[in-house]
Parts: sequence; C-alpha cells; structure tokens
Amino acid sequence: MNLAIDAGGTNLRAQIWHNGNFIAAVEAKSGGIGLYAWIETLLNQYREIKTIGISFAGQVEGGRIVSAPNILIDEHHIKEKVESKYGVTLKIENDLDCAVLAEAKEFGVQNICALYVGTGLGLGAMESGRVIKGFKNVATEIGHIPYKKTLLRCGCGRDNCLELYASGSGIAKQAEHKRASCGTTLKELRDAGENEIVEMFEEALLIAAGTTLTLFNPQVLVLGGGIIEANSYLERFIIKNIKDYALSNSLEGVRICKSRLQNASLGGALLLKDFDD
Repeated sequence: MNLAIDAGGTNLRAQIWHNGNFIAAVEAKSGGIGLYAWIETLLNQYREIKTIGISFAGQVEGGRIVSAPNILIDEHHIKEKVESKYGVTLKIENDLDCAVLAEAKEFGVQNICALYVGTGLGLGAMESGRVIKGFKNVATEIGHIPYKKTLLRCGCGRDNCLELYASGSGIAKQAEHKRASCGTTLKELRDAGENEIVEMFEEALLIAAGTTLTLFNPQVLVLGGGIIEANSYLERFIIKNIKDYALSNSLEGVRICKSRLQNASLGGALLLKDFDD
C-alpha cells in the first residue's frame, strides 16, 4: 500500500492506494494533531503501507522539517523516525515541488512551472523532468523575492516580500492596514472601492508570473491555488498583460493556463515514490 499525505496549513489530507487502486481518504485538522502522531495512527490502521509521500506546506531538507508556520510538528526528523520505527520508505517535499510533479504528468511535459496563489505565493519548477530544488532545498521561493517595502510583515519576518502583495494573506494584511470595511476577497474589495489593494495584487502577480517565465523559460506555466480558482479572470488578465513583464523570448510557444487538477499537491505526494530524493 502507498500513503499520500497533503500537510497543509489548515488540513491534513491523506489517501491510501494499493496497486494503483484507491482504498480510502482520511482528513484531520493541522492544529489538532501532530503530523508524526497522525502518521502513526494511519500506519497502525493500515499495516500494509510500505511507502509514504508527503506534500508539506513549509520548508524541508533531506527528510527533515525545517520550518512549518501553520502545522503542528511533533517530530522534525520525520523521515528518520518513521522509517526506523516502521520499516517503511518515507519521502517528504515542499507542496509546490509536489504540485509541479503532478502538473507535469497532467500536461505531459518536462519543462513546466506551477505558480500557485492561495494563502501564500508559491512556485514549483521542473527542468528536463527534474524538480529544481537548490542547494538547501529552498529554490523557487518566489513569494519571498524582495519587491516593495511596506509597514507590514511577511511570515518570514521581512517587510518587502512579493507575497505581501500577491497572496491571500498579503491581501488580508493590506486590507487590515487600510482598515477596509469589507471582506478580503478581490470582488469584495473592488465592490467596496478598495481598488488600490486589488491593483497592487494584480501588479505583483504579473511580476511573479513574468519573473517565473524569464528565469525558468517553461513550456507550460500552470496557475493554481485558491485565489486563482476563485477569480477566473486572472488567467485571462495574465495572458493579456504578461508581454510587459517577461523577456519576449521566454513567451515564444509558452502555454499559460489554470490547473486542471483538484489537488495537485496530494497527487504529487503519491508520485514521490517514483522519483529520486
């Protein structure tokens, strides 16, 4: 049996598969139980599990959890601990690295980027079939590229991250700072006349997409995440305006489109067993 886990900031989601057949789905709240304790519960319930793939909304390196701002972590050396105690194989990677694995399979290409806009701003990039990870496994952290200084603070502690403008958490912080008397969706802000926040978001999103295309020159740029899903116009908006934000050569032949997958991160976690660490 194979266990795939999507460890996000709100929920822990898991699927159990056997010989390519779906067996069961399990879910828990990220703050309600530690990730290690939850894995133990699943392994005791499904004793035939041999491989575990984890898509993790945080930084990981060599099977070790480095940081997790929104997930209850009761064991940082999770790969070593689980493998030694249960005799299984465990692989854990950043959620966007997992997402780009699933997107690459979906689109049938080996040069692809997945730009996801949800609570945060994340990017996964694949070159010639291999996920780009970097020396310390923190490559493609596009949300933390220095952008514009603000009085606000990013989750990483800095005051100039791109994520402070082009993400759900950034929008919420901008709205709170301006004391906007409305909700924090793009539609609610626009309807309330808070166009500056919406326009700052759109500009920063174009910067993120253009930077991605210029740096990685993918064949496909996939747009995903909750904010993209909730605002269908953003796909058209990026396609229409991207020429002013990316190197022209990087736009030749590129396909820009929304994700077609319901949970690419979870799908990518299942695929980890087929890829080298």
